[in-house]
Amino acid sequence: MSDFYLSVGDAVTFSKTVSETDVYLFAGITGDLAPVHVNEALMNKSAFGQRIAHGALLVGFMSTLSTMMVAQAKDSHSKGETPVALGYDKIRFTAPVFFGDTVTLTYTITDVDTERRRTTANIEAKNQNDITVAVAVGLLKWVKRD
Repeated sequence: MSDFYLSVGDAVTFSKTVSETDVYLFAGITGDLAPVHVNEALMNKSAFGQRIAHGALLVGFMSTLSTMMVAQAKDSHSKGETPVALGYDKIRFTAPVFFGDTVTLTYTITDVDTERRRTTANIEAKNQNDITVAVAVGLLKWVKRD
């Protein structure tokens, strides 16, 4: 819709190679030291054959996409509204992300609700082999200043 800051089909993309450092810093910040993330000896014997990144780290990347989309929005602050992430629905981790994988996430606006001042977006994360590793629905809301 042309009378809103974003339109259906607007998209942003973010790519990152997930390193051991990323996972360990995230584990330290969150306190999630689950063996699947930090115990190499155990995970080498697992069905995965190696450690996997936190799913919540991917949600952090989804937040990066929301920020990128907000930066792309036209004139919202000058018109007295502040765009904020309202949340992420239907988050699913569909395949593991291993250390060294490069994930590419795409955030595509699928609905603009001018009355409720919201946008909805499909979020998809794929690894370097084009395997979908996570999906979600992202919600942005424009909050009016008083």
